[in-house]
Amino acid sequence: MLQFKTPTVTIPKLGIGTYELHDETCVKAVSSGIDAGYRHVDTAEMYKNEAAVGAGVRAASVPRGEVFVTTKVWYDHLAPDAMLRACEESLGRLGLDYVDLYLIHWPGDVTPVSESIPALCEIQKRGLTRAIGVSNFPPALMREAAGIADVPLAVNQVEYHPFLDQSDILATAADLGMGVTAYCPLARGRVLDDPVLKDIAGAHGTSPAIIALAWLLQQEPVIAIPKSQSPERLKGNLAAQEIALSAEDVRRIDALGSKAGRFVNPAFAPDWDAA
Repeated sequence: MLQFKTPTVTIPKLGIGTYELHDETCVKAVSSGIDAGYRHVDTAEMYKNEAAVGAGVRAASVPRGEVFVTTKVWYDHLAPDAMLRACEESLGRLGLDYVDLYLIHWPGDVTPVSESIPALCEIQKRGLTRAIGVSNFPPALMREAAGIADVPLAVNQVEYHPFLDQSDILATAADLGMGVTAYCPLARGRVLDDPVLKDIAGAHGTSPAIIALAWLLQQEPVIAIPKSQSPERLKGNLAAQEIALSAEDVRRIDALGSKAGRFVNPAFAPDWDAA
């Protein structure tokens, strides 16, 4: 399993995304994925599936200590007392004593980072999580958050796939010593029909989805969390770790990206161009 090392934790670079997976479907996806070889599972308070994710972790034939579990706090729970309660409630739903990574899901516009980041650091100091980080933070806010934090921020989790240019996020993460977790790594299935990805996939005897994941995983700081409710597809995605893309393959895939390739842009999103 490919890994990304932070100052506080080592994160498996390929994980199971669980957004919109619920109940027994979620339990099965998580447990079968872990049994197939995954060691990283991503969930969030907002997904309303933490109980099912926790059940899936327990149902797998792998000890809890070998599975890296990430969850996130929603943007209306970023005040210090509210964040602590939210973390404790997430742990209760998961049925865990701690998570491996706890993230601020979105920066929001009510609680400033000058308050939310110290609260996040305190959660790590209390042992409720092994590491902390952020999600959906543009570069300027990444730098502000890292400047406030008195423990390292492990990652920024953002939308990232071949059609979205995230070079500014990647450069900022490199400067700060952070990883970048790619959600929506298959661009909601759009990668399957792209002619360039299909051509490269044919040359490697695999699928466009595997090529898109391999492209992400070959980038040193990038972690990818594809979602699937199919145990067979989850298992198949593991093959992305074995694909070696050529420099020309990478050049062609890089050329697909643009700043306009974003799918996830809710009304409460930050200014993505804040550099």
